[in-house]
Amino acid sequence: MPPIDSPDIIDSSKIRRTGESIAELQHPSGMIPWFPNGHADPWNHIEAAMALDVSGLHDEAVSAYQWLADIQLENGSWHNYYLENTIEQDKIDTNCVAYIATGVLHHYLISKDTGFLETMWRVVEPAIEFVLGLQTPRGEVIWACHSDGTPWSYALVTGSSSISHSLRAAIAITEHLGMERPQWTEKGRRLVHVLRNNPDAFAPKKRWAMDWYYPVLTGVLQNSEGRNRLEAQREQFEMPNKGIRCVSDRPWITTAETCECAIAYLAVGERNHSIELFTKIQDYRDDNGRYLTGVVYPEKVSFPENEYSTYSAAAVILTADAILEATSAGRIFSDHTFLPSLSDEQIEN
Repeated sequence: MPPIDSPDIIDSSKIRRTGESIAELQHPSGMIPWFPNGHADPWNHIEAAMALDVSGLHDEAVSAYQWLADIQLENGSWHNYYLENTIEQDKIDTNCVAYIATGVLHHYLISKDTGFLETMWRVVEPAIEFVLGLQTPRGEVIWACHSDGTPWSYALVTGSSSISHSLRAAIAITEHLGMERPQWTEKGRRLVHVLRNNPDAFAPKKRWAMDWYYPVLTGVLQNSEGRNRLEAQREQFEMPNKGIRCVSDRPWITTAETCECAIAYLAVGERNHSIELFTKIQDYRDDNGRYLTGVVYPEKVSFPENEYSTYSAAAVILTADAILEATSAGRIFSDHTFLPSLSDEQIEN
């Protein structure tokens, strides 16, 4: 792992220890649960796998991706929640399915392992095709379906925004492999267009911080548009000198949301504020490198009580990489020009 030269924020030894805290919970199968004896979902599992790579734990990351390859359904998807030896919830979340493209590209950018990319293409391609099969004619992607394939009735801003980023990663994979999937680009542009121009296409989730910052984090809104989006609701979601609320009407600061929002600010040029948010979240670190899921104010009590989650630790590691560019994948979320564009619209600085 390349040295990190900003110890005032976090240093390479702390990043490694946090990565090890994730690996300590990884099952022999490769599955990474949220916490001891907890469940795993594909999205947070992939987030943890990316954090393992940033931490230099590459064999563990490969094992995590192999677990997904081993349990992928015939239609290219995965169920929502898994326990070590069983399925806990069998619905299918399109955002979770699409995220495999982001994780696979991330591993390739760090490892430069073309063999891994070629092997995992057989996992990525059917996953993306499954997700796009749930895109409406208007452009949004239905957020979930039942295990029998029956789609739910609505789409979500957060999920569709994340899918747009995963599509860009998938298209980047095709470029690395010398392939073309023009239909993915076309469908991705329709998705970005509806996200930018038709908020009524999505179920209202205005309480949730992710619906606020995810269009910025994923590059749907860039530059001045992104800055304006963040500024418009900053007072609603940010508690000064503490971090980002998970929901606007509760004083619950969460590690993952604060870190993701820090990357969103970084992506639109607000580096100082990004670092400020990231620095505050270091208060939630324990001596073993783990991070609390969240803290409720003004009581300063952890919620859920004493929960240290692998996805929270992963969010910290990926944010550190975005800020410090410690790896060759550090810009995958923070630089909106890093992946192929899906926007036909003029984007102003």
